[in-house]
Formats: sequence, C-alpha cells, structure tokens
Amino acid sequence: MPTDLAVLVAAAVDGDRSAFEELVKATYADAYTLAFRLTGNEEDARDVVQDAYLRAYKGLKKFRGDASFSTWMYRITANCASSYLVKRSRNRHENLDDETHLADERPEIDPELRADAASERRRLADALESLPPDMRAVVVLRDVYDLPHEAIAAELGITEGAAKVRLHRARKRLRERLFPLRAERDGEESAHAV
Repeated sequence: MPTDLAVLVAAAVDGDRSAFEELVKATYADAYTLAFRLTGNEEDARDVVQDAYLRAYKGLKKFRGDASFSTWMYRITANCASSYLVKRSRNRHENLDDETHLADERPEIDPELRADAASERRRLADALESLPPDMRAVVVLRDVYDLPHEAIAAELGITEGAAKVRLHRARKRLRERLFPLRAERDGEESAHAV
C-alpha cells in the first residue's frame, strides 16, 4: 500500500473524516469501474459504490491492513454488487410509459376514475332527490334494493301495475335529468316517427 494511503487509512481509523474523504477520492474511479462492470448499469453502479463506501466507513476499525485499502474496497464493492444484483433480480420490474394502460381500472385504484365516479354519484343523488317522494321510493326499492314489483307494491300500498308505471315514469325523469341531450334526441326521433 502506498505510504500516503497508509497514512490516510491510519488517520481515518482514528476518526478523521477528511482522511476518509481523501481515501474515497483516491479509490472512487476504480471502485466505480468495478461496480459498473458487475452491474452493467451506471445508476446501479453509483448505488453499489455508495453502499460500498458506507460499509467501508462503518467497518474501518476492522481493516487490518493485510491487503491494500484498494483491494479491501474491491472486495467490499464486489460483495455490495452481488447483494444488489440478488435484490434487483427479486424486485425486477418494467418501466411503464404514459401510453401503458393499467390492468386494473377500478375507480378505487385510478384517482381520475375515482373522481369521475364521485361526480357521477353526486349527479345521480341530485337527480334522485329531484324526484317526487313516491317515484323516488319506487326507484330506490327496485334499482337499489332489487325488490320485485309485487314487493314494492305491497311495501308502498299500491297495485303492482301502479308500481310499474311509477318506476317507468321515474326512470324517464332520471334519464331526462342525467342525459338531457339524449332525451331531446329521443324526443325528436319519436316526433319524426309520428
């Protein structure tokens, strides 16, 4: 080991941070080159070298000087690269570009869809609220609670026919409120058909 590195190592072992920084400067290029050759990627090599110097700093008191500091750093760098590659292979993933469609498009996963769904729920709730209570009750019992017409009639004290008529009228009003352009278009088509 060159004398100047030996002096820096001795000072670093005694707690001199600037001596360790000088050791890093003196050996960084070789450690990075080794890490790059082992990982094949610049970003990964930088991560490996950073981890290697962190380990070297923490383990500096254990450095016995049997080999040169550079050789010791090579060993640490190779070990860090090996650990990094094992970890990377376990956590392998592909980068997604903006054009990639998410496999799971449930509203609770996609914030934009969740916001749209919340907006639609508000619109539907407002439209339901605008219905007269007798029509609203029929829609809720049929479309929310999925009750059959005869159960709705019994619940509201009306005939089954009346329940069907109210449901039809309520749905028509909801459609007109929620989809006004479609309701106008449907109205124009039925006027032309007459």
